[in-house]
Amino acid sequence: MFWRMIRGAVTRRKRKFLMTVCTVALGISLATAMLNVMLDVGDKMNQALKTYGANIMVAPRGASLLGDLYGVDEGAGVADKFLVEAELPKIKTIFWAFNILDFTPYLDVQAEAGASGDTVTLFGTWFSRHLDIPTGESADAGIINLKSWWDVKGPWLSDEDESGVMAGAAFAARHNIGIGDVINVAVTGRTGEKRTAELTVRSVFHSGDKEDEILLAPLAVVQRLSGLEGKVRSVEVSALTTPENDLARRAAQNPHSLSRREWEIWYCTAYASAIAFQIDEVLTGARAKPVLQVATSEGAILQKTRLLMLLLTVLSLACSALAVSSLVTANVMERSTEIGLLKALGASDGQIALLVLTETLAAALVGGTIGYFAGLGLAQIIGQSVFNAAVSAKGLVIPLIALLVLAVTMGGSLPACRMLLRLKPAEVLHGRS
Repeated sequence: MFWRMIRGAVTRRKRKFLMTVCTVALGISLATAMLNVMLDVGDKMNQALKTYGANIMVAPRGASLLGDLYGVDEGAGVADKFLVEAELPKIKTIFWAFNILDFTPYLDVQAEAGASGDTVTLFGTWFSRHLDIPTGESADAGIINLKSWWDVKGPWLSDEDESGVMAGAAFAARHNIGIGDVINVAVTGRTGEKRTAELTVRSVFHSGDKEDEILLAPLAVVQRLSGLEGKVRSVEVSALTTPENDLARRAAQNPHSLSRREWEIWYCTAYASAIAFQIDEVLTGARAKPVLQVATSEGAILQKTRLLMLLLTVLSLACSALAVSSLVTANVMERSTEIGLLKALGASDGQIALLVLTETLAAALVGGTIGYFAGLGLAQIIGQSVFNAAVSAKGLVIPLIALLVLAVTMGGSLPACRMLLRLKPAEVLHGRS
């Protein structure tokens, strides 16, 4: 009899049943999309932010220390240290190797440019270098992807172009240099020997920063001119990281102050400080440091984005619960005579409430199922339009959505249940309700 009444209520009131289904489906679809994006947004957000530069800097330990404390520059003895270029592929062998998106080395020297002999900083770097990793894998690294926001007029250089150079926009404007012009550069090496080269301007770039004052050439060219073959002065690393917390900040100050358990948690979490520490382990005489402004900004943006999505989820579910409450309350009011008759025939308040809740839950289950699959589609639309990447469906969302469907159904049905409990058979059947 119970299930016959349920079936009869659904078939006689198809319109209200469908309205409840649509109401729940709309709320659950938005909740599903937001939860999937929120759980997957960390990597997507980091991936998007990594197009705006590096978040870890690597320098020789002595040079880095003196530069930090006293501002000592090149030529001051111990501060004039270098990293070994041949060791750089080891960066992709650390525990968080797959979180290293890109990196590129730099070697900067002072050069005399043109007939006037004006001094300019000549930077050597990788543009797009294919690397063989000691683990047997391969990877690509270079400045082209690391500085993708630069406005470059003309082509990027290739690492094999030993007669080409890229000129910063400010330097090019000040010296009236354009694409195709030849610049004579002279570099004094560490032994005092001056080496010269004729470099053709292949392109002019605008970075919006101090790089606009430099010349950029393949690393091998600058190494040869300066007599520093196989040496680099610094490395920029772009890595996917987890927002810093108190543990990460304590570890950044002194990793050896952590307990064994804290050490394991920190080392096995993709904090910027943990990745920097692991880079120190594989490079000889290196000191890697997170760029705090970038790392902190990434964490703040990520947390605020997740909070926004959580608020949207809560608001959508609250709206669904209110709509379900209105629909169920209207349903109870329309069926007041039927409910009064059931009470007069001996049905308890609990049995009638169970009948109403079961009808609503049936509609909610249908709407929740539809909303879940619609939400997966909406999540893909958000992922492609915002992050230009697919959002993976998280298994954790399924039980969460099931609980949310139950919560919306129960929460929306409570006012209606309170109303039917107050209904008195005598008043309803005599038309005084």
